[in-house]
Amino acid sequence: MKIFLVSLGCDKNRVDSEEMLGLLAASGFSFCNDEHDADIIVVNTCCFIDPAKEESIETILEMAAMKQEGRCRKLIVTGCMAERYRDEIKKELPEVDAVIGVNELEKIISACDPEEKEVPAHERVITTPGHYEFLKIAEGCNKRCTYCIIPYIRGAYRSFPFEQLVSEAKYLASQGVKELILVAQETTIYGKDLYGHDRLPELLKELCRIEGIRWIRVLYTYPEDITDELLDVMASEDKILKYIDMPIQHSADRILKRMGRRTSHDDLVNIISNVRNKIPDVALRTSLISGFPGETEEDHRELMEFVKEIRFDRLGVFSYSQEEGTPAARFEDQVPQEVRDRRRDEIMSLQEKISAENLSSCEGNVYEVMIEGFLPDDEVYVGRTYMDAPDVDGFFYVSAERSLMTGDIIKAVCTGSSQYDLYGEMIQ
Repeated sequence: MKIFLVSLGCDKNRVDSEEMLGLLAASGFSFCNDEHDADIIVVNTCCFIDPAKEESIETILEMAAMKQEGRCRKLIVTGCMAERYRDEIKKELPEVDAVIGVNELEKIISACDPEEKEVPAHERVITTPGHYEFLKIAEGCNKRCTYCIIPYIRGAYRSFPFEQLVSEAKYLASQGVKELILVAQETTIYGKDLYGHDRLPELLKELCRIEGIRWIRVLYTYPEDITDELLDVMASEDKILKYIDMPIQHSADRILKRMGRRTSHDDLVNIISNVRNKIPDVALRTSLISGFPGETEEDHRELMEFVKEIRFDRLGVFSYSQEEGTPAARFEDQVPQEVRDRRRDEIMSLQEKISAENLSSCEGNVYEVMIEGFLPDDEVYVGRTYMDAPDVDGFFYVSAERSLMTGDIIKAVCTGSSQYDLYGEMIQ
């Protein structure tokens, strides 16, 4: 039987999808790239915020139509929405044949074939372009930020065994992966639950020894847990990209406290200063929430001033999403949606100017660039530098006198820039 899988949401969800594909492949199933050709369709859902929830529902309904329009005989829903709304899905969507939560991925086998109960030895099926891949080092979260539903869906923080991660990374390297991207709800406290102390620095050192891995990128590092030991390892190991993704969400003390965050405005200033002192050429990325309940215009202006002062290299803003089941959803002083969106747009407008100014200073510099593809109309290659994580950051557009392949790592000199992207020429 042929299976078509749709993976929605974050890179951590993508890893779960690849794990399920690996289980199915080892059980003898084959896959297809067109839902019309599928005997079984799997939708791995996300429900982190309302737009993600809406996308998941729309996709389920779209795939359900394949039971009439295609050859589909079975529709399976997995992931965060399946975990959170299991009973509702079963009641409201009779087209769905099975619902599998985030902590029971092995059930995908019996859902596809009720006679098959055994969980086979398997490897993940890579669904990225192949030259980069995500390594999920932990599941769940202990932070309990008041706006976030993830701990209620995915449970408490659980590190994956050290040896298992090293083995998985070696397998990915053997499949041609050059850039390894470490992900979790929070990467910085990896190992504390299993071993009694943080082992992320040790894990990074071990991953650097793997032949074939050229770049190692770390995402989702919470500011309060960024240690000097971690920064020293990042600064000293050539394979570890000088890129720190530090979600801070806000800078006003009053809002940070209501969010359940564990840093203050001054803490953030000191942490960022320490990061930049230890890694002078670091690319610093963050994410923010606009219009959190109780946020005043003064709080918003303070956040704008913070963004102006810190001058993040990369920055994303989400309008606050009132997620049922979270403490913040019950706060009485909800900010109107149009105000949340206006404040988001104002922050992004400010960041656009900051980013353009930051990138203009890159002109004349030489960078390693990982090639992602080719634009025939413009006759340029599309690539990424250490400053750019896949799918969330900008690009480096490179002209070259010889043919390049996706995944090649070349050197290029920057000759120009825009708000979010760089332009340059390959150095022969």
